[in-house]
Amino acid sequence: MISFVEKLKNFRRIVIKVGTSTLAYGESGKLNLYRIEHLVREIADLHNAGKEIIFVSSGAIAAGIGKMRLPAKPETIPENQALAAIGQGVLMHIYEKFFAEYGQTIGQILLTGENAADENARENFKNSLSAILKMGAIPVINENDAVATEEIKIGDNDNLSAMVAVTIKADLLIILTDIDGLYDKNPRKFPDAKLIHEVPEINPDVEKMAGGAGTKLGTGGMFTKIQAAKLSTANGIPLLILSGKEIGNIRRALNGESIGTFFREKNL
Repeated sequence: MISFVEKLKNFRRIVIKVGTSTLAYGESGKLNLYRIEHLVREIADLHNAGKEIIFVSSGAIAAGIGKMRLPAKPETIPENQALAAIGQGVLMHIYEKFFAEYGQTIGQILLTGENAADENARENFKNSLSAILKMGAIPVINENDAVATEEIKIGDNDNLSAMVAVTIKADLLIILTDIDGLYDKNPRKFPDAKLIHEVPEINPDVEKMAGGAGTKLGTGGMFTKIQAAKLSTANGIPLLILSGKEIGNIRRALNGESIGTFFREKNL
């Protein structure tokens, strides 16, 4: 069997999903521009190297929190929807500016889990996404939190990125988060927790290792990432969980370094 580090070197069409916990400062809730710029530079360079990158981004609500100078994320769904509507333009302006600095053109698609679940909407989305890739641009897919409800409540953006990967028949799905990968127990509570580098199959024992939401800004904990891995791997697409806090982790993983947690795909 080919090792997962060797497999990673050969993937061409890659969906990269980044969560709010990676994009924003934990205390203030405002966007971490230093980290965003380095992430954009890494994605732009991968595109220059011949990779097809589909970028799925959270962060609209965090951008809205910063814009409105709020002390914390609100509790109600309507307030979060309002912040998403305010922050969406802010977030895309930042992405447009940074990607342009590295010579890349981006195209935005707003999507919800409901859109991805509808057959006709999913086909239209696939055609639009394929056209953007054919033009040589980088699709930036934002969760449409201004109209969504379930995504805001339970952090289903991880599953949404898996739906995107399945729809576009990606070679790999990468989820960037605020933790190094899947541990055998909660590393925030147990200093002796061990990182699991490869998961050949998702079984009940693996599911038990996943907890709830991780940070006060983000909504998706490891549990939703396991759900996303189940969806993607069942459709023949491996998933890699990486820390988004370490600059250059995507490049390191694709160059064959054993970091993060790799969920091996099922043979179809």
